[in-house]
Amino acid sequence: MPIHLYWGDDQAAQDRAIQSLINQVVDPAWQSLNLSRLDGSNSAEAAQALSEARTPPLGAGDRVVLLQNSPFCSACPSELVAQLEPCLNLIPANCHLLLSSSSKPDARLKSSKALRAVAIEKSFALPAIWDGAGQLDLVLNTAAAMGLQISPEAAEALAESVGNNSSRLAGELEKLSLYCGDQKINIDAVAALAGPSQHNALAAGEALLAGQVGEALLQLDCLVAANEPPLRLLAALTSQLRGWLWVSLLDRQGEQDVAVIAKAAGIGNPKRIYVMRKQLRGKSPDLLLKLMGQLLEVEAALKLGVNASDAFRDGFLMGLHG
Repeated sequence: MPIHLYWGDDQAAQDRAIQSLINQVVDPAWQSLNLSRLDGSNSAEAAQALSEARTPPLGAGDRVVLLQNSPFCSACPSELVAQLEPCLNLIPANCHLLLSSSSKPDARLKSSKALRAVAIEKSFALPAIWDGAGQLDLVLNTAAAMGLQISPEAAEALAESVGNNSSRLAGELEKLSLYCGDQKINIDAVAALAGPSQHNALAAGEALLAGQVGEALLQLDCLVAANEPPLRLLAALTSQLRGWLWVSLLDRQGEQDVAVIAKAAGIGNPKRIYVMRKQLRGKSPDLLLKLMGQLLEVEAALKLGVNASDAFRDGFLMGLHG
């Protein structure tokens, strides 16, 4: 009864894990009959996945039934839940029901509890944009999953270059593997192929906080040129500035408990509050409110179809004279 539960927002890593399982258990000669790819956002296809998972494979190898956008651990219709539970004990040993989703299973649901009791569960969560240690782990884990060796210095440089962009990371590692051949990926290879240190939204936000608008725009231009979605950049900047604003306001009110501040600011790691306090020295909440207002101007421009670089430039440069 092999049931696999894959979830998380790192779609690139999920896709690699899915393909690895398929390569491992499905005979290529029988793949057209023993591999099904279905979409769980369609209730009929979700029900079809349960039916196909109970059907033994034809010929050699195992059967894999992949249900992407699986509804079973989120807002699952009651009729699908009723079909799920009897199905779990009827899946043959040589069939694999693979449920894939971007969101974490809702532990309160009966269907989630039933699946987690029997499934092989793997999470694929991207690190936060400010989580340097998590981004380094992402590089090391992705390289290991791709069968590549990388030096610690090269891993740090690559993490700085790509941040938490998992798709770009996989592409950079593929280029580096071709460049280095059988040799371990080193810092020189990363410098040659993966570009300079990361121009990321986090660095852009820090430049804005320091009043270095030109540096912030340079960072944003580099990200836009690297095909980073402008609205995603805007969301990252907004989240960063909102966190600073909460910390600044609560500090002014005399709040000392970092756990309380972290919870109010929506920051998972309370230890980060100490770093944010240092960044905010000499900065008033009025500055942060002004920057938030400029972000609203950028958002309006982007949604009206203005070129991303122009939208960021006009939003921040015009604000200097406001």
